Amino acid sequence: MNKVISRRQLSPNITRLDVLAPRIAEIRRPGQFVIVCLTEDSERIPLTIADSNPASGTITLVIQAVGHSTLELTALEPGAFICAVTGPLGHPTELPASGNALCIGGGVGAAVVHPIAQGLHRRGVRVTSIIGARTREQIIFEAELRQFGNLIIYTDDGSHGRRGYVTTPMPELLANNTWDVVYAVGPGLMMQAVAELTRPAKIRTIVSLNPVMIDGTGMCGGCRVSVGGETKFACVDGPEFDGHQVDFRELLDRLTIYHTFEESAHRAPSGHCDKKISIPNEPK
Repeated sequence: MNKVISRRQLSPNITRLDVLAPRIAEIRRPGQFVIVCLTEDSERIPLTIADSNPASGTITLVIQAVGHSTLELTALEPGAFICAVTGPLGHPTELPASGNALCIGGGVGAAVVHPIAQGLHRRGVRVTSIIGARTREQIIFEAELRQFGNLIIYTDDGSHGRRGYVTTPMPELLANNTWDVVYAVGPGLMMQAVAELTRPAKIRTIVSLNPVMIDGTGMCGGCRVSVGGETKFACVDGPEFDGHQVDFRELLDRLTIYHTFEESAHRAPSGHCDKKISIPNEPK
């Protein structure tokens, strides 16, 4: 059982939970994730470890409420318990020891690039981050990312930062070709667009993939993706891959498989999560 220590609403549908998980907090590295189960019968949800505090033994999880299970998680209050938090899982991010890095986060992807930018900064790499969302209220991790270097913000409606998308400034930024590596995390189409923009200049581009993931051990095969013509499993071979080698068409196809089921679960009476769910304050 993992206790929820604090809860903060980052945007209308994105919630930050700081959860007690001392061993994970001590050994996690940028790019790794955990599998979360709210109860013994709950869906297994993969979540990136957005940050950790080994001194307090906590890890930071950033959850976008898009379906029944994530709505339940985001309804948790401090003092509640999560049945299981398993990890750290996945390969850590490959971080250069020097040079210039561009970190791009679309929507909730800003929370995923945060530990990458943090790890780069600690190694002395010069970091520029671009984050974007539809509106000002959906921008997250702005203050955190400013600590690690230059930050550029884009919103679709121009309500914060500049008007446009995270890819809008890339042609100008890439023209100098001073980047040693580009990291991109966000919707599949966004990551695909970034990879296509960096391809002509042959700039190494790392993307973090988010296919359906169930067990986190590679046994179920649900998270399979095609990279460089080979089948890979995002949970054990990733979640980060060379963006120039990813078959995004296949990935985008697979990401839509369960949309109908999620919508049905969300509409069903048992899926109503408009009030706080009852979770015991002490493990039994």
